[in-house]
Amino acid sequence: MAHTRQIPVPGQTVIGTAFDTTPGGKGANQAVAAARLGYSVHMVGAVGEDVFGQALLDNLAKAGVDTTAVARVAGPSGVAPILIDEKGQNSIVVVPGANAKVDAAAVDRQSALIRSAGMVLCQLELPIATVSHLLALCAEAGVPAVLDPAPAALLPDAVFRQVSWFTPNETEAAFYLAANLAPEEAAKHLLEKGLKGVVLKRGGDGAFVAVAGGRADWVKPFRVQAVDTVGAGDCFNGAFAVALLEGNDPFAAARFAAAAAAISVTRAGAQASMPTRAEVDAFLAAHK
Repeated sequence: MAHTRQIPVPGQTVIGTAFDTTPGGKGANQAVAAARLGYSVHMVGAVGEDVFGQALLDNLAKAGVDTTAVARVAGPSGVAPILIDEKGQNSIVVVPGANAKVDAAAVDRQSALIRSAGMVLCQLELPIATVSHLLALCAEAGVPAVLDPAPAALLPDAVFRQVSWFTPNETEAAFYLAANLAPEEAAKHLLEKGLKGVVLKRGGDGAFVAVAGGRADWVKPFRVQAVDTVGAGDCFNGAFAVALLEGNDPFAAARFAAAAAAISVTRAGAQASMPTRAEVDAFLAAHK
């Protein structure tokens, strides 16, 4: 992770102000976010046999994530070089590494674990065929699935009918609609694809939550001084899933998730910024 006053445009070289290496990955970030909030979490995936592999496993375990379903495979682990400007905005390049080796067979080996889950969170740092296979398994088993469509990629039509919650940010929503629509219109058109629910993550503007055949409304953001926005969306997803599993309605769950994400952006790092349950409860109590 490199910090710089401004993110360079193509062909430009800038001087950085700091550099560090921190554990990340959207799936791992979401797992840590949920575990830090006190929920039982199992991670399914793979790391490489490089210097990062064991460090990634150790960090997950330290956060309370069960890693018995994370395989060690030959080659490098997935990495993501990140640039962060002085306003906390970021630019990321994802290099899949071991994630690209998580195939349908790897999902099937963990089918019993997946079938027993209260909810499955997934994203698109794994191959699309793997995600599609996973979502089909979840649909068949009646396990709710949350899909964070990042990095955005073309998806089979069946995927939209198998997802319980679709949680894109502004850029990702525009990708799937081939247009940059207002959140209210974007949610409407996304639901028409067969989704059961949509959460449009809009950063400092909050989140727009829409339920198929039901309510659609804004969940307001919490005003904080952002230091580092990396992992904020992942924090939101992990917290949103925990709140839903605890029986909250989607709008209360999104408020809880917005609080967790607000805390995360006031700290540096992705997994390192994820708040504990006590921190989120105290934050909400202070922002009634």
